[in-house]
This record gives sequence, structure tokens and C-alpha cells, in this order.
Amino acid sequence: MAQALLSIQILPKVKAGEDVIPYVDRAIEIIKQSGVAYRVAPLETTMEGDLDQLIEIVKQMNAAMFEMGSPSVMSQIKLVVDGQEGASMARLLQKYPDGQ
Repeated sequence: MAQALLSIQILPKVKAGEDVIPYVDRAIEIIKQSGVAYRVAPLETTMEGDLDQLIEIVKQMNAAMFEMGSPSVMSQIKLVVDGQEGASMARLLQKYPDGQ
């Protein structure tokens, strides 16, 4: 079972009129390539896994925003760490698996 859940909303600064979607798509691609369990939602994406690995993914996501030309990035993070039972998206979503 995973040790942690980490939800992130990544907000790269972009030029006026520039679409932020390619930046967000790149961030999600980094999560996907990592192999951790994840769930994309309208305002944030949640990952499940080892805390150190999740923090490393956040670092990679931020680095990618700079590589794409963003001069600054704000990442809003929520973190749950459970060393006894483990953290589980499935357990937290039992009552509302489809979000409704």
C-alpha cells in the first residue's frame, strides 16, 4: 500500500495570451511516465505512492515548466502521509467513486 497521497495544482506563469494547457499536459505526462497511480481532476491531480518519489515528481514537473519557458511556477500541494494503514485514493473514494 502507498505511503502518501499528494495532490498538486501547478500554475506556471505564461505570457499574456499564451495557453497554459500545454504546460499542464506536460506536467501530467511526467506523472504518467513515473508509473505512480494518479487521478486527474478539474482543479488538481492526485498521486499515490512513496513520499520521496512523489516529491521527486513534483520537482520534475516544476523543472519542466521552466524548460518550456515559464519564468516562475507556483505549485499548490496537499499531502497526506499515513505510515500505519497507508494512503489510498480508493479507500477515500469508496463512497463517491465517480465523484458524485
